[in-house]
Amino acid sequence: MELISPTDAIFLLGESREHPMHVGGLQLFRPPPGAGPEFARESYEALIASEDFEPTFRKRPATLLGGISPIGWIYDDDVDIDYHVRRVALPTPGRVRDLLELTSLLHGSLLDRHRPLWETHFIEGLRDGRFAVYVKAHHALIDGVSALKLMQRALTSDPDDPAMRALWSLPRRRSGGGGRSRLQALTDALGATMALGPSTVSLARAALVQQQLTLPFAAPRTMFNVKIGGARRVAAQSWPQDRLKAIKQVTGATLNDVVLAMCAGALRAYLAEQHALPDTPLVAMVPVSLRTEAEADAGGNMVGTILCNLATDLPDPADRLTAISASMRDNKKVFAQLPRLQALALSAMNIAPLGLAGIPGFVSSAPPPFNVVISNVPGPTTPLYWRGARLDGNYPLSIALDGQALNITLTNTAGNLDFGLVGCRRSVPHLQRLLKHLETALAELERAVGS
Repeated sequence: MELISPTDAIFLLGESREHPMHVGGLQLFRPPPGAGPEFARESYEALIASEDFEPTFRKRPATLLGGISPIGWIYDDDVDIDYHVRRVALPTPGRVRDLLELTSLLHGSLLDRHRPLWETHFIEGLRDGRFAVYVKAHHALIDGVSALKLMQRALTSDPDDPAMRALWSLPRRRSGGGGRSRLQALTDALGATMALGPSTVSLARAALVQQQLTLPFAAPRTMFNVKIGGARRVAAQSWPQDRLKAIKQVTGATLNDVVLAMCAGALRAYLAEQHALPDTPLVAMVPVSLRTEAEADAGGNMVGTILCNLATDLPDPADRLTAISASMRDNKKVFAQLPRLQALALSAMNIAPLGLAGIPGFVSSAPPPFNVVISNVPGPTTPLYWRGARLDGNYPLSIALDGQALNITLTNTAGNLDFGLVGCRRSVPHLQRLLKHLETALAELERAVGS
């Protein structure tokens, strides 16, 4: 039995029917020119022919004292490929709306802990001839950044490559130093705990003296910061990256600053539409990967967190972008001064209040640590293909939590920015309207800065 790290165990301990703890992704593929009606079926059959499973895709929680335990992993030697990889078809007329409705249902269901904690759904029936693949994996098994990089490694830049690589069969990239021993893992965990001391000093100095950090519990209460149910709704759309780059070039902001300003404008409009816009600015938690390239697709979690003032109290889009840029710059400056262990410890302090959400009355009585998670995950910069089918869209789908009913995650795909929105079906009504507000917010930014 392999011990589960404390960070990964949190995602198992925090899971319930109302709180599925898996990350997912929806990929849209366009068959190559001249592909016949059987192309999707043949691609699925080629996919399930890959029955060599890397260790990450054989892991499940061990049984201890008669029950499933979040303490240790065991490895299945006989993975049921027909269970983990399923072929489904959309009802006619096969609209993208039907695809998102199916994805919403799949994203709200729990993974079976008696089996390795992942599923892949191969989806046919879109009326424009495309097919989709929805993949989900437990956050204790792999984080979203690593899952996205694995998916990219299954693809190729060669449209004539006939191979159908399965992400569960891809060997891990090995670093020169080899694997980490249990003693090393324990030493790292102890180091992260001891780093809390120096990080607390850095946090206090930055917050009280330099006034650089956005702190937890400075966020206003919003309709997103409530107890949630188990059902999910997802929405997805792509925007040309060049539109945001033009704003970046005119203003000197970073591309991620422009993304955050686009989201801030959309959230401001959505909340105003719901008569729920607070007078004080929303605060976003922005994940930052702390992995090295050699650790890119290793299992587990290694993510830092920065809190950003979204300036939703400011009506002018250009002023909002300026405030967001300043908030991100100041917070990054503090992180840049910390070793990685201390950065992880400081990140843990930023999100630690989420662990209190299970205490009765905490979500309804305490101010939220932040209002929304907005995550920008690096993706491929060139077109990618899978058995000749071009990747048209790659929409990451993350986790909603008690007190955090909305999550916005995006990645770039060959010149586009692909947004994946996940919301509690009950607490975030008409989630798809946020897509319209994102477009409006981007257009307003373009006009405000003259890009």
